[in-house]
Order: sequence, then structure tokens, then C-alpha cells
Amino acid sequence: MHVLSLPTWIIHTSSVVEWMLAIWLIWIYSEVSQNLAWRALSFGMLPALVSAMCACTWHFFDNAPDLAWLVTVQAAMTVVGNVTLCLAAWWIWRSPSPETD
Repeated sequence: MHVLSLPTWIIHTSSVVEWMLAIWLIWIYSEVSQNLAWRALSFGMLPALVSAMCACTWHFFDNAPDLAWLVTVQAAMTVVGNVTLCLAAWWIWRSPSPETD
């Protein structure tokens, strides 16, 4: 675990925790607003979370060559995550806005 400094580890882990919290809060918002399009955003965020977890796992094991495949998974999940987030944003944009009085 000596590959990254302690402050860098703090940033990495707090970012993962922050992303999980954001997923949960957006899910709650979708329930409160009764707009399922926001739930799609929660699902769309999952590949990016997997990507971050791959990076943290690889660094945790000192960038072991045996785990180099995690870098490929991370890159793939970043691409998939970007696409799913784009689709979720489009779905939110296309969803009917709440009526105002």
C-alpha cells in the first residue's frame, strides 16, 4: 500500500464514499419526486463506481502486475459509465417536468 501517499489514499477513498452517497441520494430524490428518470441516473453512476473501485484495488495491492487487468476493466467501466451517464441525463432532460401552479 506504499504506492500512494496517505493524503492521496484519503482522496481516493473519500471520492468512492462520496460517489456511493450521491448514488443513494439521487435514488431517494427519484422516490420523493416520483420521477423514475432520476433512478436511471443512479444506475448510470454504477459503472463509474466500479471503475473507481478497480483503481483503488490495484493501488491497494501496489500496482501488482498480476492485477494489471484491473486497469483494462477500469478503462472499460469509465467508457461504459460515460455512456450510461449521458443516456441518463438525456432521459432526465426528456422526462416531463413537474407542473407548476
